[in-house]
Amino acid sequence: MLASLKNTKKVQNAWAMYDWANSVYSLVITSTIFPVYFNSVTKGLNANDTVDFFGFEIVNTVLYSYSISFSFLIIALISPILSGIADASGKKLQFMKFFAYLGSLSCIALFFFDGNNLEWGICFSVLASVGYAGSIVFYNAYLPEITTPDKYDLLSAKGFALGYIGSVILLVINLLMIQFPSWFMLSDDGMAARLSFLITGLWWAGFSQIPFRVLPHNPFGKDIKKEFLLKGYHEIRKVWNEVKQITVMYRFLASFFFYSMGVQTVMYLAATFGDKELGLPGDQLIMTILIIQIVAIAGSYFFAFISKKFGNKQSLVIMVLIWVGICAGAYYVYSVYEFFALAFVVGLVMGGIQSLSRSTFSKLIPRSSTDHASYFSFYDVTEKLAIVLGTFSYGFIEQITGSMRNSALSLGIFFLVGLGFLLLVTIPKKGLDTERA
Repeated sequence: MLASLKNTKKVQNAWAMYDWANSVYSLVITSTIFPVYFNSVTKGLNANDTVDFFGFEIVNTVLYSYSISFSFLIIALISPILSGIADASGKKLQFMKFFAYLGSLSCIALFFFDGNNLEWGICFSVLASVGYAGSIVFYNAYLPEITTPDKYDLLSAKGFALGYIGSVILLVINLLMIQFPSWFMLSDDGMAARLSFLITGLWWAGFSQIPFRVLPHNPFGKDIKKEFLLKGYHEIRKVWNEVKQITVMYRFLASFFFYSMGVQTVMYLAATFGDKELGLPGDQLIMTILIIQIVAIAGSYFFAFISKKFGNKQSLVIMVLIWVGICAGAYYVYSVYEFFALAFVVGLVMGGIQSLSRSTFSKLIPRSSTDHASYFSFYDVTEKLAIVLGTFSYGFIEQITGSMRNSALSLGIFFLVGLGFLLLVTIPKKGLDTERA
């Protein structure tokens, strides 16, 4: 069955459509409208913007940073065993569905967050994040099952490009609602923002039906047994022992960990930086993220082309160096036009580094392996732990220094460490054979 799935256009297009479905969460909830709305409805009368969260006094932006860290810590802890179960039982698609519905329903629940119920907003934003991150583990694991190594880069880029296009379309609609609420018979921009969370959840759940109906349930025909929980544990332990023997893989994961600390933190907290450090209004912040998304579409394909010409490693090295420059530049940004220019550069490398990282890791999985979810769990756990530490350190540095500029500058250190590990990696062009590298 698996051989018939390779390079099947219908399956590949359906797989890529999950990027279209879920990326609206990443843009609307994590990057643009929700952070701006959250800051707006939790902004206190005092200069410190402190809020009361379950009896604890904390700065609103610090709380938001920590909530992101917490959500990805949860998924980092549970995804390895879940992916092991998915590989052992052939239930990859079922797990993907569960987390997708958890995330989309949590987005819908955010419609009821109005600032007076802070705990509600934080709890469901965390659950939405868990749903998003959890579904991605199993989604990514399909990549080596539906195409051949020579097409990993292009198909991965296609998924990210579709995600950026879909999320931009929905963001424009949401932006129109926020800017002109009367056009949509809404009382104010706050209601428009809350409605955008509802629409995001419906979009995510609705378009997910395309991959859910087309992607194979059990491509390797694995025998589903009652003791799959125990088998899941053995599966992940087996893959971990294999990963330790593949030098190129754990070196790449080390590099990916450090540069992802920077990439993902920028993605999640760029809007709060513009709001707090530059005092940009909500419409300009959303416009900034819109610039990033549009440029990222071209960036995904551009760096896929560069990797085809010069190789994945060289492309990744170039992008990491650009990211170092971005972190340094953020420290000195003071005007809206400088912020827009920086956003353009971020967009160029944002799409490229995410797409190419995923396809590069796919090439490092032994071609004889059928444990793709388990392998990708290590990739995703690496990314999630990077988000945990990246967003936590960002919030912590802001808390002790009082400035997000220092937080942004510190991210450059993570990129430099990631670059060091990346230079030690030799990436095969057509995938790893069964021998351990």
